[in-house]
Amino acid sequence: MVANTTRNTTQGMGTWINCRAVPKAFVRVMLLFVAVVGTLWPLAAVPSFWLTAPIREVSLQIMADDRFRPGVLGDMLIRLNANSRPAVVQPELQSALALVTLRTAEEALHRKNPDEGDRAMEASEGELRLALQVNPADSFLWLMLYSVVTRRSGFDFDIIGYLDRSYASGPNEGWVVLRRNRLALAIFSLLSKSRQQEVLAEFAALINNGFIEEAAINLTSVGWVERERLLESLKQLDVASREIFAKRLARDGVRVSIPGIEQDERYWR
Repeated sequence: MVANTTRNTTQGMGTWINCRAVPKAFVRVMLLFVAVVGTLWPLAAVPSFWLTAPIREVSLQIMADDRFRPGVLGDMLIRLNANSRPAVVQPELQSALALVTLRTAEEALHRKNPDEGDRAMEASEGELRLALQVNPADSFLWLMLYSVVTRRSGFDFDIIGYLDRSYASGPNEGWVVLRRNRLALAIFSLLSKSRQQEVLAEFAALINNGFIEEAAINLTSVGWVERERLLESLKQLDVASREIFAKRLARDGVRVSIPGIEQDERYWR
């Protein structure tokens, strides 16, 4: 009887000890896993940071539509593509690669090299789509995708969604507005009523923020059909901004009626 009790007690203690040992072993394995990942992560991520640094400034210049010396971006793209992509790609790096590829394609088209330009445009579309997978809220990338697809395949109602995504993710971003307003005005009548209101507000914002030249070009080119609605949207602006815009248009001999501004003959002298 005593022997049986002792045997049962011993077996129970053994089972309890084994149960305690399993979690300890599991914790050791998990700690080892975390240590390995912690060691490998910098090795995978550092190349991405290293590649991003030199093209961060270039990416900002492209967004601002700055000009580059001929061949500068092409050489940079060759160097970037010569290196294998790091295992961990920073979103900023992917975006920069997409923008450099796109500007390189545009330069090829300006050189009147259609074959090279078409190949480069196809590559830039692929890079933009990759960049949007890691930067789905980047309004400038959505705008550039809309522009590239339109240029490559022509306009299609399905791709208006790219323009919509640009507005949804960045309605008031400065560098985006400068390009987007022109593209949106080109298809103004095809946009939804709510989107049209955003485009009109965007046009007024250009003038309010001092981008008089860009607003004048938009009005007298792609926006001319909608000039009455565009000019009506300027009611919200201060008188000084409206006068400056009226004088800028008068410089090109454009006579229009701007709310609250009398047509002073001195503007056309």
